[in-house]
Amino acid sequence: MTNRVDMGRPDISQVLNEMRALKSRAQGFEPATAAGDVAGTNGINKVTESRGVEFQQLLSNAVNQVNSVQKESSQLAESFQLGDPNVTLSQVVVASEKAGVAFEAMTEVRNKLVNAYEDIMNMPI
Repeated sequence: MTNRVDMGRPDISQVLNEMRALKSRAQGFEPATAAGDVAGTNGINKVTESRGVEFQQLLSNAVNQVNSVQKESSQLAESFQLGDPNVTLSQVVVASEKAGVAFEAMTEVRNKLVNAYEDIMNMPI
């Protein structure tokens, strides 16, 4: 079995590495206070703007990749059902499994994000 990564399938190790990088950046952040910015809110706003777009784009790309894998799986299954000689049962099964794994990974990421949000909302001020 090879370690080939299909271009339509999100690489879970890449997603995990990106999430770890975002976590380490967030933990290492210390807002620098500028003159007239005693609380450091100016630095926080800059970080929120730049990092928010990064994370939003990462999440959007991951959802789009999962969607494309699921569409591809559906198209292969439909082609097989219609009797397309270029589509084999093994291709349909592999595509279906890829779609299932991608969806499960996305569900886990969503669950972790919901848990993190709930933890933040439950923090005392």
